[in-house]
Amino acid sequence: MLDKQQGVSTKFVFDHAEALKKWQDRFCDMAGVFACCLGNKGERITDFSGNTSELETVLKYVTDIRIHNIFIRVTESQLEDQAVEITDIPNLKLAAVAIKNGQTLAGVWIICAVLQDAEYDHEFYHLDPITDFHYQTTENKFYKSLDLLRVSMLALIQVEDLRNEEVQKNASSQLSIKEMEDAFHRAEVTAEIVSLLDSDEDINSIMLQIITKVAGFLEISNAFVVSVNNDNNFMDVVVQWNEIGSRPVFDRKEDLERCWFMNSNKTFAVSATTAMSAGEREQLDNMGIKAVIAMPVLVGQVIGFYVCLSENRNAKNWTIDEIKFINDAIRILQSIIVKRIQKNSLASSFQSLESILDNVGSSIYVRDMKTNLLLFANRSLRSYFTKELQEGTLEDLFEGNVPARSHSGMYEIYHEQRNRWYDLYYTHINWVDGRLVSLCAIYDITEKKLYQKRIEQQAYTDFLTGLYNRMCCERDLAKYIDEAQQKGAKGALLYLDLDDFKHINDSLGHQYGDVLLQNVASSLTSIAGISDSCYRMGGDEFVVIVPPDSYYRMDNILNEIRNVFSTPWYLKDDDYYCTMSMGIVEFPDNGESVSELIKRSDIVMYEAKKGGKNRIARYSDSIGASSTRRLDLEKGLKDGTYNNFKEFDVYYQPIMRVNGKKTECIGAEALLRWTNEKLGSVSPAEFIPLADYMGLIAPLGDFVMQRACENCRRWNKASGSNMFVTVNLTASQLMQTDVLDMIRRSIEENNIRPENLKLEITESLAINDLERTEKTMLAIKDMGVGLVMDDFGEGYSSLNSIQVLPFEMVKISQKFVYNLEEDGYAKAFVCAVRDVSAALDTKIVVEGIETQSQLDILSKNGIELIQGFYFDKALPEADFADKYIKSGSAKPKKKKIKD
Repeated sequence: MLDKQQGVSTKFVFDHAEALKKWQDRFCDMAGVFACCLGNKGERITDFSGNTSELETVLKYVTDIRIHNIFIRVTESQLEDQAVEITDIPNLKLAAVAIKNGQTLAGVWIICAVLQDAEYDHEFYHLDPITDFHYQTTENKFYKSLDLLRVSMLALIQVEDLRNEEVQKNASSQLSIKEMEDAFHRAEVTAEIVSLLDSDEDINSIMLQIITKVAGFLEISNAFVVSVNNDNNFMDVVVQWNEIGSRPVFDRKEDLERCWFMNSNKTFAVSATTAMSAGEREQLDNMGIKAVIAMPVLVGQVIGFYVCLSENRNAKNWTIDEIKFINDAIRILQSIIVKRIQKNSLASSFQSLESILDNVGSSIYVRDMKTNLLLFANRSLRSYFTKELQEGTLEDLFEGNVPARSHSGMYEIYHEQRNRWYDLYYTHINWVDGRLVSLCAIYDITEKKLYQKRIEQQAYTDFLTGLYNRMCCERDLAKYIDEAQQKGAKGALLYLDLDDFKHINDSLGHQYGDVLLQNVASSLTSIAGISDSCYRMGGDEFVVIVPPDSYYRMDNILNEIRNVFSTPWYLKDDDYYCTMSMGIVEFPDNGESVSELIKRSDIVMYEAKKGGKNRIARYSDSIGASSTRRLDLEKGLKDGTYNNFKEFDVYYQPIMRVNGKKTECIGAEALLRWTNEKLGSVSPAEFIPLADYMGLIAPLGDFVMQRACENCRRWNKASGSNMFVTVNLTASQLMQTDVLDMIRRSIEENNIRPENLKLEITESLAINDLERTEKTMLAIKDMGVGLVMDDFGEGYSSLNSIQVLPFEMVKISQKFVYNLEEDGYAKAFVCAVRDVSAALDTKIVVEGIETQSQLDILSKNGIELIQGFYFDKALPEADFADKYIKSGSAKPKKKKIKD
């Protein structure tokens, strides 16, 4: 019985003694040694294996006493677990290998070997060496056998330990005898493959042996090795094997098209369940393959071979253990090939190192480190660098920049005369004859560099206009800032935004908007001094950098840009004007960082646009001081819009009907007001254009319309009257594709009569794109919603527009009533509009009335609808309801109210 201290590792030796003996027999036959296994108490687990007739002679000199003593030596010592001792026979060695799992002794192997090449002192020995034994080995192989035995036993013991641990965790899980036999078999096959490391057979024979052993162990039908040409898509079959009853994969061996699964520098496994294209599946079917693994074998830095194992009979899915086993075997094959290359002894189809290197996908040469003599140049190098070989300039060209103490590495080389780029891989190795050499492999990467350059160009280019993009702008601006600082010079950044581009885009169509952007880009790049520094930042925004070298032409550049936008653009068979607003900052005076300059130029551009568009503004300290407020405004608008409009209110200014002494409130204009927690009350003149610029006017306009319709319904229901509300529409809102849906939704959700809603549109907006505007306005009128022309007289003052467009009401701009008492033209203008409107059955509203005398003049001229501070400023909805909904009328205020 075993005591408990022996542990699972010792128990393993006893439980599997029979299997161990089989493995021992194979090991002794392969290694040419005699061996037996002892337990951790020195008891005999297996008898000696080896040639029976020769074993008797060996045991005469390897007595039980010798075995016991060497057993004690390796089991009781804390320092050594392997010992080799001499015997009375000069070339007969006795060895003991203790197999330990941690601190636990599993067993001890006793190995005897007759050495062919033993060196010994003849005077010391009185017996002759053994020379006619069948079981003999070399000293080198003898020590390798000891290492192999230890590694194999430890691996098997660890497998058994793991198995026993799993058994303890789950009693239902048991490792079958078949699995253990597989483990022994795998170790046996691995040992057989490892033994080929010292084989002197030709490489083809070794390849065939390895794939045969691997395929046999995995019980698959086919295996083959192919060599590939990295310069083209062809391959040659080196060796192939097929199981009896299975046909070979290839009928011929040379100039075959490379298989699709051989295009990776990593292991590529194709199982029955692997997804693949129809073409890939067809190639496998034509080859009769149902599952395949392809593993590359590197020769130097490139793939020289692919080792492939395939199953051609049944569907198969590869397991991780199978792939790992194949990978281990192929790594041994790669070691053999590398060793053969180092010895320059490849035979058969690979007869020399030169033939290998002649077929790799690079130019290679080898130089003696001491004499600088060129020892080897492969076919590719001789072909492409003939001139350098003849002139003896290879070393200067390719190794001139190699660091003095660097033994290996790589770097990029540009060959100016050839205008080509190369990657150089260099390393110092021992050549086939042992001398120290420098081996250099040269790869032509010109196409890769050109491709990278094209990719980089695409990354920095706007696809629509062909200009450079924002990323390129930031890169170049940083370069120009550094240049200006180093030279003590100046440069400038011009930030351009097209005025009302969205109107052109929406009215003509995006394709014509794109044409306009392309024309603008072409015009800018034609200006001397900035032809290579124009950028599209996105949308309709452009940036022009005036480099320090072109700064002296600054005034000419600005004039030429003005001229670009002073002429019409020919779009859709007609001329269209499109102006721009520009902000200018200079560097380094106005900033020294890229982000700072771009932000400031954007702010200055906005100042120009806010000042009336078609303007150019320069950065100044005052604008810089206002930039913080603008940023606060932008943040506040975004937060307020996205936070359910909590900071916004809708105020209402009454529209009065005056008939003699009787005044009556018949409607109200809805006006948006904003009170921010940080900024306080913000003027609509300040935040409305900014909201339009930021693209927030649509949700704000929808909010005003919803609130106005809701109050209109409540007020009419409370008073029993038929009041209307007017809501202003901006150009952005009118050009929205969903503007009709928004209006319809506001009416239906608030359940008001369509005629109680009237939309105010400015005169300039109405006639800027007459065809599209008329179409949208007619659709609005068809809903029953009234249309009001706002600020009539501010723009083109075209009386014809009243007739052409379906307005039911016209609001005369307050600038005509400010000096109504003294300005004869103003009176005449109001009367003219009144007469035209009367003929067209259109109502007239005059806004901006502040005095009694102004009201009297209008009343005498038949104007009944009045709006202005004379009656009231815009009121919060509660105040408006208290004052006008209950009484329905209001008395005029006694004094003039200033805005």
